[in-house]
Amino acid sequence: MQFDRSVAEGILFTDQYQLTMAQLYFRTGLHKKRVHFDYFFRKYPDYGMHQAGYCVAAGLEWLLNWMEQVEFREKDLEYMRAQTGTAGERIFGDDFLDWLKQNGRFDTITMKAVPEGRLVHPNVPIAVVQAPLAIAQLLETPLLNHLNYQTLIATKASRVAQRAGDSLLIEFGMRRAPGKAANAGARAALIGGANFSSNAGASHALGYSPKGTHAHSMVQVFMALGEGELGAFRAYADVYPDDCLLLVDTIDTLESGVPNAIKVFEELKKKGHRPLGIRLDSGDLAYLSIKASKMLDEAGFPDATIFLSNELDEMVIWQITSQIEKSASRYGVDPESVIKRLAYGVGTKLITSEGASALSGVYKLVAVEESPNKWIPALKVSESAAKTLNPGNKAVWRLYDNEGIAMADLLTIRDEEDPHEWDEVILRHPSEPSKYRKVPRKHVSEFEPLLVDTLKDGKRVLEEQTIEKARARRKRDLERADGGVTRLINPHVYHVSLSQRLWELKQDLIEQFTSGER
Repeated sequence: MQFDRSVAEGILFTDQYQLTMAQLYFRTGLHKKRVHFDYFFRKYPDYGMHQAGYCVAAGLEWLLNWMEQVEFREKDLEYMRAQTGTAGERIFGDDFLDWLKQNGRFDTITMKAVPEGRLVHPNVPIAVVQAPLAIAQLLETPLLNHLNYQTLIATKASRVAQRAGDSLLIEFGMRRAPGKAANAGARAALIGGANFSSNAGASHALGYSPKGTHAHSMVQVFMALGEGELGAFRAYADVYPDDCLLLVDTIDTLESGVPNAIKVFEELKKKGHRPLGIRLDSGDLAYLSIKASKMLDEAGFPDATIFLSNELDEMVIWQITSQIEKSASRYGVDPESVIKRLAYGVGTKLITSEGASALSGVYKLVAVEESPNKWIPALKVSESAAKTLNPGNKAVWRLYDNEGIAMADLLTIRDEEDPHEWDEVILRHPSEPSKYRKVPRKHVSEFEPLLVDTLKDGKRVLEEQTIEKARARRKRDLERADGGVTRLINPHVYHVSLSQRLWELKQDLIEQFTSGER
């Protein structure tokens, strides 16, 4: 049977249990009851030897685009109509399928969300959905799919970009990506700080110029035909005289590759062209960068880039630059001049988020509408206090100290008083009663609302989430983040707190549920 992507990637791009629950709600008359779901993640990515202290929100734009495009087509309904259970009986009834045909779209959803590129933290709602129960349920899986992966990759890219500093960073991971997720990963990497991607199709679709060099196989072909490495380099330079960046480690990097590249660069220079540089893909990249930099300087190419690839991530880049800082001077080379000319191609470890392959994002029911705009808080009590939900329709504020540095994210009940009017701010730990602090109002310079209107009754009200705007938000948030939170190893814990009223509501609900009153 031929795989039909229009079915697999349309409105049936969901888990089976979302469909069966939607039918249950339809059968019991609950399908129109408006509910409130929160999307958030529970833990930062932990890469083993190093950990994230923040995440970068991403994926919202593609989620909204998908929601606008899909609906239950006759083809989708036919697949559902043909499905039978263990006893051979149909799983989905005609009445439910007729309802889906008429109502199975996402045009009744109201959503608030944190814009892409913002730094986000555990247990803080990143997207909140208010919709009829059956529709809200159908959104769960695609929402998690779109937001979890792109947020995961944007976070990894941000950490790599932090370490790369002002150096050029190219996402290089398409061949190691999980299928078509290469496209979402390329987009997320650009949001997280990569300058470009090698993914040609995604780059063009996103408005970026794809970047790349050449493979070892090109050099091998010319060697097999008797024209050698130099012949390969000359051929490449002839075709791409103004974009000539040569991979120099096929034979011997320092004895053959770099000298041959310099010969070609000199020939290009005489013709009025400016070579871009060389690429190193194997060996001791720090040592080779130092030696190659010296050779390029002595040959009169001080501005030539040294592009590094091969299993890079934030920690490997850190090791490379640290080694250069420590040892370059013994070879008569200025360490800063070497580091300044480096560029990085980061592939497998970025596109797969190696060490932390999934984000712990969840989509949880936190309120049910009793009457228009009046919400009954809902709670799920867990054996782990840290996993017990923060109930109700909430607002999210980011608090900044008098130096303009983010000090905490505060969750409040949506209809409680504006925190700007408080004399002091009580920050309650979400699960530990003894942990709280009181902050005088004068020590808080700004209360910034994080959730913005995204959809109202199915109509989009949020401007397009462009990559450039997301990148600007990430940069601004990093500038206003505490250095301990953004460091690569053992970051400080960023405080996510509840207001006193929300804390009391949560404790009251826990008491009611555990005592059997509900």
